[in-house]
Parts: sequence; structure tokens; C-alpha cells
Amino acid sequence: MIRRFADLRGPDIATRLTERSLLLQPLGAIEQHGPHLPLSTDSVVATAVAEAAVERCGEALDVWLLPTLDYTKSNEHAWSPGTVWLSATTLLAVLDDLGRCLATTPARKLVFLNGHGGNSALLNVANRELRLAHGLQTFLVHPGLPVDQGGTAPASELGMGVHGGTDETSIMLHLAPTLVDMTRAARRIPEHLAANRHVRFGGRVSFGWLSDDFFPDGIIGDPTGATGELGARLFEGAVAGLCEALAEIADFEFRP
Repeated sequence: MIRRFADLRGPDIATRLTERSLLLQPLGAIEQHGPHLPLSTDSVVATAVAEAAVERCGEALDVWLLPTLDYTKSNEHAWSPGTVWLSATTLLAVLDDLGRCLATTPARKLVFLNGHGGNSALLNVANRELRLAHGLQTFLVHPGLPVDQGGTAPASELGMGVHGGTDETSIMLHLAPTLVDMTRAARRIPEHLAANRHVRFGGRVSFGWLSDDFFPDGIIGDPTGATGELGARLFEGAVAGLCEALAEIADFEFRP
């Protein structure tokens, strides 16, 4: 059974939640994912991973699933109509409001499951801000660590499968194949960066970018080799990895 925070009744907060409870907040996005994937891709993945993990390990670890936050910081895709994004200031304020409200419950640990790489830097800021302002222990995990933040990508993508590429498309073929149009998938790799040691996706020098800086359709990756079978393996790995992370978060203390 999926333990949904929003399905609790008012008095249940005092009787079902304790200081050991974990609150899991998925974050997705509504943003362009090239011509072959739906706007909802990040939300679909984050929600599915969160639900599967809570169903698998929620009872043992006392995890409660919060509703997915679909509108987030997607302004690298602001050029594309259909992208719905919050400014960094707005999202940080929303997260602060969220922390303020959740701090009134007995739970002391809030876990952000982030399905959209564009949120990561801001969520790391929010982690500390919420810790200071509301006394919560805060954590950030991803279904799969983004390439430009230390994650990996298939060799065919030269380490630069950042958006709408093999892995993301494969997971969507597994989770929601009817929303994927593989006839419109195309390889889009910024190969001129591949020889760089530092200034590249995954390099030691980060840079500001918009998703149409490299290719006008907003893909940065190679979705043409995506398969549902690969997606199933990636999804299982994401769920298992989240449960492992939640187990460590449950035991985490600053002063053991």
C-alpha cells in the first residue's frame, strides 16, 4: 500500500507520525522534452519512482508520500511554449512555505526526490534554508543523478546525455509508452565539447545554458537507442537506490 500523507485525517497526524517518520516530496516539471517526449516527463518519472519506493519500503521505514510538485524551476526551457516554470525566488519561497507547514507535524525529516536536474542547485540551497528556519533535517535525492552533476550517460552520448536522451526516453517507454513518439526522436549531441576536459557537461567547469543553445529542438542526448527494456532496468535501479537512501536517511543523525 502507498502511504499518502494527503490521505491522512487531521487527528492522524498526531497518532500516525512520529519524529522518526520520513516525508518524501517528489518534484517534477512541466517543460519541453524535445518533439518525442511529453511535457510531463520529469513528473511522471519522479512520481512513479516515489510511489514504487514507498510501496516497497514505506512501511518498514515509516515513509509518507507527499503530492508531487509539478511546477518548478524550468527556465532553461522558457523559450519553448508549453513550459510552465517558477522563478528561483518563487520556488524557494514555495519550499520555505512547505517546510514551515510540515514542521508543525511530528516528523523531523523531509526528503526531496528531484526528477528535474534544473532544480538541483536550488534544492541544495533550500535544504540549508529549511534546516535553519524550521529545524527540519533535509535531504536531496534523484531517481538518477544528472550528468552535469556527476552522473553517467551511455557511451553513445559521449557523457552528455542531459535532456531527452537515451535513459530518460527509455524510462518513459517503460512507464508511459503511449506518450512517446519515437518517430520524432533524433540524436542531438554537442560533440564539439567532447574533447574538453573541463568545459563540458560533467566537466569541472560549470556553465549557464539554455536547452536550445545547442540544438533548436531542445534535446541534448541520443534517444534513438532507447528501449523499454532498458527503461525497466533503470526504473528498478532507481527504486532500489531510493529505498537504500531512505534507509540511511532514517538512521542519520548529526550526533550519533
